[in-house]
Amino acid sequence: MDQTVSEAIGYSAGCPDCGAELECWGVQTLVHGSVVWDTESRCAACGFAVADCGGELPSALRGRLLSERGPARLQVDPTARNTAVMRVLRAELGIGLAEVKTLLREIAAGTHSGTMPEMEFLARKLRASGVDAVAVRP
Repeated sequence: MDQTVSEAIGYSAGCPDCGAELECWGVQTLVHGSVVWDTESRCAACGFAVADCGGELPSALRGRLLSERGPARLQVDPTARNTAVMRVLRAELGIGLAEVKTLLREIAAGTHSGTMPEMEFLARKLRASGVDAVAVRP
């Protein structure tokens, strides 16, 4: 069984009800083969609280995760067959042939990055198809 990979951050925002400072938490997790996220916010002054999850990761949360935790990179065995890698990337990311070729070049150059759960998701999919791959932080 694969381990859960998770990144969490805490941050502040203004309360939409009273203007006081909200305590906010955001997390992105790779669990049971899926990358999921959620956020929670609570205002100590007025009691306002909200939680959100599901769908595509909000760009603001992704940006905060990358800024505070740093980007992870996907490393693929340089002797792996490009067609095997491209097949997995196309299937998992839903991208076309031209886009996957560009992505393959970025991975080989070490410039493709994302959050650790995102990169570990791809690494696991590649390993499952017989390609040696790991998610690392530089």
